[in-house]
Amino acid sequence: MVLVIRKQLFTIEKYMTDKIEYNYKDKINIDLALNKDVFRPTGTTDVLIDTVVNSIKKSGKLLDLGCGSGVVGMVLYKMGKIDKKLYASDINKNAISQLENNCLNNNVSVDARVGSTFDPWDEMKFDYIVDDVSGVSESIAEISPWFDNTSCATGVDGTDLIIDVINKSKLHLNNNGKLFFPVLSLSNVNKIVDYAQKEFDNVVKLSRKEWVMPEELTGHVDKLRELKGKNIIDYDDKFGMFVWYTDIYVAW
Repeated sequence: MVLVIRKQLFTIEKYMTDKIEYNYKDKINIDLALNKDVFRPTGTTDVLIDTVVNSIKKSGKLLDLGCGSGVVGMVLYKMGKIDKKLYASDINKNAISQLENNCLNNNVSVDARVGSTFDPWDEMKFDYIVDDVSGVSESIAEISPWFDNTSCATGVDGTDLIIDVINKSKLHLNNNGKLFFPVLSLSNVNKIVDYAQKEFDNVVKLSRKEWVMPEELTGHVDKLRELKGKNIIDYDDKFGMFVWYTDIYVAW
C-alpha cells in the first residue's frame, strides 16, 4: 500500500498545502513542495508508482513524462529503479522549476526539461518511460477538483495526450524498452487500449484501482450519464455510489 500524508484524496483543501511528506511503504520519504499551478499527486499517482516499482526488476535509464512536482520519478530513483539520473519533463515551466528544487532537496540527480510530451528529448532513447500526462475527458476536468489551477488539453474523450505519447514512444525506447501508462475510466478506455495494441506487440494490464467519485463530480449526474452514454467515460453505479477506476498498463 502506498501511504501519502494527506487527510483526504479528493478534496480541494489538499491543494492548499504548500509542503507534504510523501511516504512510500515506510521505505522512502520525499519532502515535496507543492505549488498551486502545478498538478498535484492523486490516487492515480500512488497506483502508478507502486505498479512501476513492482514491475521494474532491473534499473535503467528512465523518463518521467508529465512529471509535475516530480514525486513519481523521485520515488523510483530512491527505490533503485533508475541508473545514474532521473530524466523528467513537463509542459509547465513552473513544474520543472519545482521538480528541480524537489530533486535538490531530496538528493536526486535529474535532467529536467520543459516541453510537450517528447519534444524536449530529440532522439534520446530510454529503457523505461513512465507516462503521467493528463488522461481524463476535458468535460470531466471542467467539473473535477483536480484541474483548478492547471490545464487539461486532452480532448472531449480524454485521449489526445496519451495517444500522442503512445504514438511517439517507440521512437524513444531502447530495444526491449517499456512504456508504463495509466488509463482512467474517466476517458475512452477502449480507444486508448486499442491504439496501444496496434502500436505495440505486447500490451498488458498490470493493476487496477477503483475509486468513489468525489462530490464535485457526483453533483453533475446528468453530465456523467450523458458522457457514459456516448462511451466517453465509464463507471459503475454500486449501491448509489459512482465508482470509476485506474488501470496501469505496460507496453513493449
